[in-house]
Amino acid sequence: MGNMTKLLHKPLKAFAVYALIILAVSIPVYVLVVDYIWINELDENNWLTLQHIKQRLQSKAFSNDEIENLNRIWGELHPGVSILKIETKSIQQDSIYEIVRANVYDLDDEEDRFRGLASYVEINGTPYLLAIETNIEESDETFLAIAVVTFLFFVVLITGFILLNRRIATKTWKPFYQTLEALHSFELSKDNTIDLPVTDISEFKELHQSLEQLVNNNVATYQLQKAFTENASHELQTPIALLKSKLDLLLQEKDVTPERSEILNAIEAPLSRLSRINKNLLVLAKVENQQYSEKEQLDVIAFIGETQSLFEDYITDKALILQSKTPPTFIVSANAFLLETLLHNLFSNAIRHTPIRGSINLSLENKTLSFSNSGNTALDAQHLFERFFSASKDKVSSGLGLAIIKEITTKYNWQITYRFENEFHIFSITF
Repeated sequence: MGNMTKLLHKPLKAFAVYALIILAVSIPVYVLVVDYIWINELDENNWLTLQHIKQRLQSKAFSNDEIENLNRIWGELHPGVSILKIETKSIQQDSIYEIVRANVYDLDDEEDRFRGLASYVEINGTPYLLAIETNIEESDETFLAIAVVTFLFFVVLITGFILLNRRIATKTWKPFYQTLEALHSFELSKDNTIDLPVTDISEFKELHQSLEQLVNNNVATYQLQKAFTENASHELQTPIALLKSKLDLLLQEKDVTPERSEILNAIEAPLSRLSRINKNLLVLAKVENQQYSEKEQLDVIAFIGETQSLFEDYITDKALILQSKTPPTFIVSANAFLLETLLHNLFSNAIRHTPIRGSINLSLENKTLSFSNSGNTALDAQHLFERFFSASKDKVSSGLGLAIIKEITTKYNWQITYRFENEFHIFSITF
């Protein structure tokens, strides 16, 4: 499973990316708009200044020498304004131009861009070219300033969205988290209804209605399955027990012939297997239906000792060598019956599939319980824990022992693995 992301963070990421793209695109747009407005303002200012100068020049009778002096003074005081005598006889239209030249006001003598307006004026019958040039601020500086301001606004925007999102989420998503908590605490084996919070949000209300309907249907189905499982087990166990008792009576009769005794024994073996299958299926059904919900702190080592004592006769009969390496205690939280069943099936499986005078090793280290028994060939690990899968041709086995082990480990989130190494079958459970 990949990295998980909270639902609340999804719109934040999308909004941040969207806002960043929009603001990034807006920077050159801002620069173009500001540059356009600034140039228009410069053109208008140049035109007004030029018109004012023309009116003053034409309103007074200046001699050529006075105009030359004016041009010289302007060159010193305002290098951007100049008046030059021209030879043309016709007055041309005003013209706007741009020029890159050295800025006399710049100590570094760097070249700047100037916006100019040239106009032709006639003074005392002599044509002059009157020009005014204004420095245009560098667009790089404007671009940088707008970029910095835009970035600050982006930070403020995202910070505000995060704070606003958290504040709204605290109230808006409260019913959702309460619903999650109710679902986490709901136990099918104990509760008949689920207590969901009241909300005025239509989506959550619709969700609650669907959840309540789903829970009610599951509770009803669970009750039916539970009743059917218990009734079916009882109804099967009763005739099986009756048949076994009748077989025992027949086997105890004095006039039973060897042939008849062999037939009765042949009947008794599958009948016993049928009884075990019935009991194991009942255990499986109860585990799946979460009927063993009670938990307590249990010492696995103590349960191992008790279970081992039950199999001492079988171990002796097969002349098996049992070696155990366990700590003094090891505590787990589980149901006592399920832990006992788990260990019983592990012992039973190891003893049944170990050849005569074989070895069984039991160890518990690093929270891992391992049962290893000698064997000849590896088992089918893919189907090993399936129901009614039999690793051998043993007709006594119900084929449900390993399936029950798998179901119990799954219930408590324990990990069970199988491997075959050095002619040993190894079953390991990590708590």
